[in-house]
Amino acid sequence: MGHHNAHRMSRRSVLKVAGGLAAAGAASGGVAAWSSSSADAAADAGKKATAFTHPGMLHSSGDLNRAKKRVAAGDEPWLSGWKRLTANGRSQSGRTPRPQKTVVRGGGSGENYGLLYADIHAAYQNALRWHIGGTQENADTARDILNAWSGTLKSIEGDTNRYLALGLYGWQFANAAELMRDYDGFDLERSQQMMRDVFHGWNHDFLVRHNGTCDSHYWANWDLCNMASMMAIGILCDDRAIYDEALDYFYDGAGNGAIKNAVPFLHPDVDGHDLGQWQESGRDQGHTIMGIGQMGAICEMAWNQGTDLYGYDNNRFMKGAQYVAKYNLGQDVPFTTYEWGSGHNCTPNSHTEISPGGRGQQRPVWDMLHYHYTRRRKLSVPYISEMAQSVRPEGGGGDYGASSGGYDQLGFGTLLYAK
Repeated sequence: MGHHNAHRMSRRSVLKVAGGLAAAGAASGGVAAWSSSSADAAADAGKKATAFTHPGMLHSSGDLNRAKKRVAAGDEPWLSGWKRLTANGRSQSGRTPRPQKTVVRGGGSGENYGLLYADIHAAYQNALRWHIGGTQENADTARDILNAWSGTLKSIEGDTNRYLALGLYGWQFANAAELMRDYDGFDLERSQQMMRDVFHGWNHDFLVRHNGTCDSHYWANWDLCNMASMMAIGILCDDRAIYDEALDYFYDGAGNGAIKNAVPFLHPDVDGHDLGQWQESGRDQGHTIMGIGQMGAICEMAWNQGTDLYGYDNNRFMKGAQYVAKYNLGQDVPFTTYEWGSGHNCTPNSHTEISPGGRGQQRPVWDMLHYHYTRRRKLSVPYISEMAQSVRPEGGGGDYGASSGGYDQLGFGTLLYAK
C-alpha cells in the first residue's frame, strides 16, 4: 500500500470526521452555537466519533430488533426469511463443535477448513435465532462453538489458498462473536485475542505483500475478504487503527480490493445511469457475485460505524453491483478490455470480453444492497432489485451447495434487512 499513502489517507479521514463534527455542531447549535454547553456537546460528539457501536458489524441493534418484532407479528417477507433460517441444519441448537489447533486450506493433504466454516455458520445462525426468537438454547450453542474455537485455534495453514481462509473466516467469525459479545459465559477477550493472533497479522501481511507477487496478481475477492476481516476485527476489538487500515485500503489500496481497482471502468447505461465493470467480470460470474458479497459486507459494517462506503466516489460500488446484476439477469453489458500484471514479475494479461461462466448463479448477497439503496437512500437500482427478488427469501451457509462457495457469505439478508 505504501506507508505514505496510508498516513495521508488516515489524516484525510481524521480531517473529514473533524470537519463533519464542526459542521454538525454549527448546524445544530443555531444562534447559541458557541455557548459552553455546545462546546460540551461538541466534545461529547468527538468522543462518540471514536467509540465503536455494538453490535455494529453486519447487524445493528435496530436491524435485530426490527426482525424480532416483524417475525413475532408474522409479517412478510421477514417470516419467510425466518423460516429459511430455522430450516437450516446449521441453525439447530445442541451442535457439538469440532475445534482444531491448525486449520488447513489448500495444498491438498490434510485440508480440514470445512470444519471451521461449518462451525462459524452454525454459531452465526444460532446467534441470530437467539436475537430474533429469544431461545436460550441457541445462544448457548453459539457461545459454546465460539468458545471452543477461541480456546483451540492457533494457526491457518496451506498453500496460497490459506489467505482466502484467513479473510473469509476471519470476518465471519468476528461477526458471530459480535452477536454474542454480551452473552453470559461468552469469552469475548479470548475471541478478540484469537482474532489478533491468528487472523489480523496475516490479513495485514497479505494486503501489504500479496504473498510476494505483483499488487494486481490476486483477484478482487482475495483483497476484499482480508479487508473485511481487518474491519471486523477492528470493530470486535475496539481497535481504531485496525479498522482505519481497512478503510484506507478501500479508498487507496494498491491491490484489486480498493474501490477504483475493483470497479475499474464506468459505462453509461440506457437509462442515463452508469454501470461499473467489475474486476473479475472477465473471469467468471460466480467469483464476480462473490466479490459483490464481500464488498457489500465491508460497506454494511462501515455503515454501522458511521462511514458511508456504499456512496463513496459517487456510488461507485452501486454502479458495479448494477453491472453485475444486469449481466446475471441475462442482459447485455458493455465491456472494456481489462489488463493486469501477474506473478512476481507482473506478467501482462488481459480479458477482452465478459465471461458467461456461472452466469445467473444464486448467492445471498443482494437484499442487503437492495434495501440499502432503495430504502435508506431512496435510489432506483432496478437490476439489483430484480436480482434480490430472484433470490428472496435469502438463505445462508449450506443452502447454496455443500462446497466452500456456499459459505462465502453469511446470508439471511431478507430477514435482517427488509424494511
